[in-house]
Amino acid sequence: MNGIALILRVLRDGETELAEGLLATGQRHRAEHEIFHVSTDLAQWSREHAQRIAEAIEREDHARPEEASGPHSDLVPRSQNREPRPERACSQPALLLLRDLRDLHLGASANSLYWEMLAQAAQARTDTRLLSLVSACHPQTVRQMRWTNTMIKSLAPQLLTNL
Repeated sequence: MNGIALILRVLRDGETELAEGLLATGQRHRAEHEIFHVSTDLAQWSREHAQRIAEAIEREDHARPEEASGPHSDLVPRSQNREPRPERACSQPALLLLRDLRDLHLGASANSLYWEMLAQAAQARTDTRLLSLVSACHPQTVRQMRWTNTMIKSLAPQLLTNL
């Protein structure tokens, strides 16, 4: 598998995971109307990205049929010693909302970095189809990051001072 195919697969998985996280967050916080509606809309973008990336993977595999594809989860295996989650502290809805927004922001940020890597590789290869894919999807991923960041900035002071 070449590097571009690997990035595409990681990005497809990341977008799928982000869509699922956005939908789950919206459902968990239905009473927060902006969270529910915006996260549902943003999840649709990630689903569309995943679909478009899957099509690009097919093209990439078709162009290089001798290369095998296989399961993967990331470019570099994640450490088993991940940050401990304060699950008990998140039993309060306010903290759960902030944790969900943080997770969404980190997921969108990771996807944005992979979009950037893909853009650089596509430019190096002068692959206009990949550049078109990146141009269509990456700005929406950046908007997802900005929305989660804005929500964290606006909600954290109120939620944290009222605990």
